[in-house]
Amino acid sequence: MIFATTALQGHVAIITGGGTGIGKGIALEMARAGAKIVIASRSIEHLEPTAQEVRAAGAPCLVVQTDVRDREQCERLVQRTVQEFGRVDTLVNNAAGNFRINAEDLTPNGWNTVINIDLNGTFWCSRAAFPVMKAQGKGNIINILAFTDSGGAGTVHAAAAKGGIWTMTMTLAAEWGKYGIRLNAITPGGVPTLGTQRNLRLALHPGDPDDLGGDEAIAKMQGGSGQFMSLLNLFDTEELTAYTTTVHHALLDSVKVVMENQKLDFTGIEKRTKGFLNIA
Repeated sequence: MIFATTALQGHVAIITGGGTGIGKGIALEMARAGAKIVIASRSIEHLEPTAQEVRAAGAPCLVVQTDVRDREQCERLVQRTVQEFGRVDTLVNNAAGNFRINAEDLTPNGWNTVINIDLNGTFWCSRAAFPVMKAQGKGNIINILAFTDSGGAGTVHAAAAKGGIWTMTMTLAAEWGKYGIRLNAITPGGVPTLGTQRNLRLALHPGDPDDLGGDEAIAKMQGGSGQFMSLLNLFDTEELTAYTTTVHHALLDSVKVVMENQKLDFTGIEKRTKGFLNIA
């Protein structure tokens, strides 16, 4: 934890896909910095255990079961947040779906499912938060991309969705900046969540049972046990999200942060000011 426990005091943050993986880590990190947390997911069973951890960290946590593919559910998510906490300072669009498949084998249902969760869900949640943030005169939207946003074999559906999210980020930053709403995107690179482990394992060992996960998956892939694969540590993504959220960095707008090989590369264009951000 690199922030004071009051860095996000009074701040209200919604994290979609907040029950597991990267979303869970972001929720916990922001909670430790003093934020009030709202986590959303289609699967309520993923949300409650994480909500307990957030509360144990000393932060209030609202759980809202939400399918981001449904515009009305996205609007209800924002409405419930305002009813509970009175405002929305940050929206983290983290909910995503992905699976490895060759483009020629991808079905219409498979294509539409990923596009609807990743691309459409990001837009519907952002648009639902917009009127609240506009009325406040400020807000912060962070879109979580993936290494697939630059393309990769077996990920045509996710790559198309994530690439679209990045151009959406730049477009909405240009449109909504005049209302004090900032938009940024983070590309975490490879993060050893259970979903990542599963996809990598099935790609390398397609004959393995589909329900093998966690430490078993790592042991199967590495031929041993106990250590994560040499992928980017989730800790970096959590803290970078909290950093991007803090009011101390209001010039950070429409920037894509690419995290690969433990390095940060800031690309993109400052849309609202001529300010430039340096990180040592």
